Amino acid sequence: MTVLVTGASGFVGGRLARLLVERGERVKVLLRPNADRSNVKPLDVEIVTGDLRDEASLERALKGCEGLYHVAADYRLWARRIQDLYDSNVTGTRNILQAALAQDVSRIVYCSSVATLGNPGDGTPANEDTPVSLTDMIGHYKRSKYLAEQAVSEMIEREGLPVVIVNPSTPIGPGDIKPTPTGRVIRDAAMGAMPAYVDTGLNVVHVDDVAQAHILAYEKGEIGRRYVVGGEDMSLQEILAEVSRVAGRRPPTVRIPRGIVYPIAYIAQGWAWLT
Repeated sequence: MTVLVTGASGFVGGRLARLLVERGERVKVLLRPNADRSNVKPLDVEIVTGDLRDEASLERALKGCEGLYHVAADYRLWARRIQDLYDSNVTGTRNILQAALAQDVSRIVYCSSVATLGNPGDGTPANEDTPVSLTDMIGHYKRSKYLAEQAVSEMIEREGLPVVIVNPSTPIGPGDIKPTPTGRVIRDAAMGAMPAYVDTGLNVVHVDDVAQAHILAYEKGEIGRRYVVGGEDMSLQEILAEVSRVAGRRPPTVRIPRGIVYPIAYIAQGWAWLT
């Protein structure tokens, strides 16, 4: 079987491509011309050059493919040109699914995010069916992923597209070469550059478990269903303490109140616009 993986130059997509090759699958990967190829260089894959915004390149990439893993996304919490997030995450997702429809791809796994889940508001965990709306999405990354998932669901219903949706939490592990926003926090903590922490938390999951979950969704998932791929709930303090322990450094002990963080964040964003 031949499958196409988008986003294979990135964190999750790279690990997924590796796992598929190890399983003996024929793997094609879609890469932009200027993409960092470090994650796919050691792999026996066919590299196809294209872009999610170039529909013709997507049809070429999908030719002869029975399956598609759409993992590519613009995972930035801020961008000077906000529209870039929507062009990649929403329009790009529509484009690749239309191309898959045209090429009669028999099975698709779409990588969404737990960012699109609702929040019960009573301290209980969210699940795949927790009600949510666009107004619940904070920031353009979450909004773009929410709109992308809505577009996927609409195409499943309207076109009968055979898509299974996975919603990973925060992946950690090897291969985060860019790195992701969470990867930067871990890197900085390992270097002793995180002297303080904010009272918040994340659900973290090993990137290899996320990759394996994509394959399980492909093999066993129900069309149209979404599946949360999570690991362990940890406070930011616990995460930084564990990273510091592994790196042989003292963990941060200063807790910064959220009320102080917001003004700093606005100042940092303004400075980013200027620079």
